[in-house]
Amino acid sequence: MKLSTTLLATSALTAAAVAAHAQDMADDMTLVSWGGAYQESQNKAYLQPYLEEHPEVSASWDESSAEAVAKLRAMNEAGNITWDLVDVVASDALRLCDEGLAMELDFNEVLAEGDDGSTPEEDFGDLLINDCFVPQIVYSTTFGYRTDMVGDTPPSSVCDVFDLETYPGKRALQKRPIDNMEWALYCDGVEKDEIYDVLGTDEGVDRALAKLDTIKDQVVWWTAGAETPQLLADGEVVMGSTFNGRLFSAIAEQDQPIDMLWDMQSFDLDGWIIPEGLPEDRLARVLDFLKFATDTQRLADQAKYISYGPARNSSAPLVGQHAELGIDMAPHMPTDPANATNVHLYDYEWWADNRDDLDAKFQSWLAQ
Repeated sequence: MKLSTTLLATSALTAAAVAAHAQDMADDMTLVSWGGAYQESQNKAYLQPYLEEHPEVSASWDESSAEAVAKLRAMNEAGNITWDLVDVVASDALRLCDEGLAMELDFNEVLAEGDDGSTPEEDFGDLLINDCFVPQIVYSTTFGYRTDMVGDTPPSSVCDVFDLETYPGKRALQKRPIDNMEWALYCDGVEKDEIYDVLGTDEGVDRALAKLDTIKDQVVWWTAGAETPQLLADGEVVMGSTFNGRLFSAIAEQDQPIDMLWDMQSFDLDGWIIPEGLPEDRLARVLDFLKFATDTQRLADQAKYISYGPARNSSAPLVGQHAELGIDMAPHMPTDPANATNVHLYDYEWWADNRDDLDAKFQSWLAQ
């Protein structure tokens, strides 16, 4: 699916020109994110400070990031782009960029330099996975468990999720193939560096689903990141996957009897894309906000509210204490050495190429 020639005429260079020369900027924005603690960290760290500097601007949140690809495809088909800036995971950013649904950017032209004098491309480094995606944070999908429901020996391996004898009870897993398929193959004996080779075959897909079959009748499937912490808090599941920031909130802010299982946490990136085809006044406003929201200080400020590592190298030294709890945030980051002894790294391009096919197979398996 590709955009029309007219829409594709907007290039990275003309985007910068719009920001520099637009006489009028739109006075409202629709930002798309995931809700919950993460969206609130975005709101506190850079949206509200931006609005304070620009009282003429209003902004609203749409919590539809999980459906970003499908919804942007539909908006493009209808010729009606209602979103201005969209927070997506890296694999979705690859798909949106490949399909011409996300705008290509000249990062050094439209983003702020690092506080250490580095160019944006130097500061973000390898996290700039394509020409459309502006990363904000490094986060992980990992497991939390009820400390009072696991006996005297808490789980230490991700494969304990598949051990119903030692750890009886319900599990919570996200209702999608990503993460679940990799964990299943790893716990079925596949080496980490061979997971995607195996998953790229029909036999590998069947093998992963067969492993998931061993716990399927004990799984509560979730679609929103807030569900697992609530299920854990209510004692409805003994362990469950979700984003590490959600678990941090439940543990540190709500004092729930929950602990983290960092083994084979899945590192991922979250960041912004600009939908292709915005009118010039809306594009100018978005570029102005994007430059502010992704500078060194703003990304460091976000770590005051949630345990996600900032994507800029220049932001890392500025990460300090939680804004309200006063605790040191560094040990709660997925990138902390003590938490990162055995991590899973996504193959973004593989998922971009195979996501639609695996989604269909996974949903068919769920319905069986």
